[in-house]
This record gives sequence, C-alpha cells and structure tokens, in this order.
Amino acid sequence: MTLGLINANPIVHAKRERIARPEDLILHGHDSVDPLDIYDYVRDIRDPEHPYSLEQLSVLSEESITVDDKLGRILITFTPTIQHCSMATVIGLCLRAKLKECFPPHYKVDIRVTPGSHADEESVNKQLNDKERVVAALENPNLRQLVDECIYSNEL
Repeated sequence: MTLGLINANPIVHAKRERIARPEDLILHGHDSVDPLDIYDYVRDIRDPEHPYSLEQLSVLSEESITVDDKLGRILITFTPTIQHCSMATVIGLCLRAKLKECFPPHYKVDIRVTPGSHADEESVNKQLNDKERVVAALENPNLRQLVDECIYSNEL
C-alpha cells in the first residue's frame, strides 16, 4: 500500500486498441470535431496520483464526450475514481490544457465531473469552467509542471 494517496488501490482496466482512422483530424483544421478524435487525443493523459492513464482508470470514456457542431460546443464529463478525489480539478485542467492544443477555437469546451461522482461537484465544475481561474491555475509554475507531466508523460 502506498502512503499519501487518496485512492491507493484503484481499479485498473486494460487499454483498448486505437481504431484506425485518418491521422489527427482535429489538428488539421477540419470544421467539425468528432468525439472519438477528442477521446483518442486525451485518453493517454496520466492520472496525477498514479502511473495509469485516464482511460485505464475509467476516469474518461468515449461516451463521456459529446459534440454539438451547430452550437459549437464540446462537453467532456469525467468520473474521478473516488467521491473525495482531491485531484479532480487537476484532471480537468489537464483535459483543458491538452484540448487547447488541438480543438478549433470557435468551439466552447465545458469540462465537468460526472453528476453524482464527486462530493464537491459544483465547486469543481465552477473552477474548471471559469476562464480566469483556469488561466491563474495554469500560470502557477508548480501546478503547470504537474499538468504538463500528466499530459506528456505517456508520449515519451
């Protein structure tokens, strides 16, 4: 048992095979965004407390991403591994930072915890969708380093 972890023994699922699709549709400036493309882009983000990806911990799934092209809206819901996850905001910041690299700027991205999955659901959602709070959080060098480690650790 590892000391200091909120969820020392998470359930880990096998990674799924990637579906063969045209490479990086989002990054090449297409007008529409596909939920599967978004999922493929963010599924390997590492959990802040564990060496596993958000996909492996079932924090994120293909079904948790919806796109409304008419409204220009992307909605991502994620499910922390426990109700009192202290890293929920960091997970949301990782998703937001990673998506900022790739999604078309005319889309509004909402990131939320799955309803009923977190004890401070309203507070976490408010933090993750307030532009000023997100910018301030990502300007904090220690927090930015943690976010970058989670985003890029599986790409090395």
